[in-house]
Amino acid sequence: MSQTAKTPADFWFDPLCPWAWMTSRWMLEVEKVRPVEVRWHVMSLAVLNEDKLDQLPEEYAENMRPGGKAWGPVRVVIAAQQLHGDEVVGKLYTALGTRFHNAGEGISRESIAAAIEDAGLPAELIEYADKDTYDDELRASHKAGIDLVGQEVGTPVIAVPGSDGDQIAFFGPVVTPAPKGEEAAKLWDGTLMVASIPGFYEIKRTRTQGPIFD
Repeated sequence: MSQTAKTPADFWFDPLCPWAWMTSRWMLEVEKVRPVEVRWHVMSLAVLNEDKLDQLPEEYAENMRPGGKAWGPVRVVIAAQQLHGDEVVGKLYTALGTRFHNAGEGISRESIAAAIEDAGLPAELIEYADKDTYDDELRASHKAGIDLVGQEVGTPVIAVPGSDGDQIAFFGPVVTPAPKGEEAAKLWDGTLMVASIPGFYEIKRTRTQGPIFD
């Protein structure tokens, strides 16, 4: 595939979500086995849920409310993008997710600050965790992804160009552990196959285990 143009795969994530994290690690495997280039974008579970907080479990709702844990990471990522360019988004997401999920540190000011350092970005980015400086840009990035799939999904959202030039977008896939090698390729090929069918909406089964981080 040396001369094959790579297919852009736009990926919207919230660092808070362990399932989106699993899917993102799968996408890094897909890049190795298919002519695909991931373009990373931030979305926000807090924004997604802000009009339905009274319908959520209390602990989850508390994280989504203004000042809750869900706001800091996405604000830091959008600030990094605005100040340092699109190319830092994936690197910072990897640093955040590795600490939040693989290392089990959870979401705190300390773990976010450590991830910023891991990604080689300026330490002062942590100050944006508590600021609404780039909330308009955060909401615009979120809207760009969620408008492709509708309000009744979460993160991640993936979009790729369809044969007619329009984007094919979908939520998921939700998978654990993240497939590698040829298994990653098979899942990618199959996901694109079903997502490209007009009128196709959903395949689902009950989850029997949590995310497996490796």
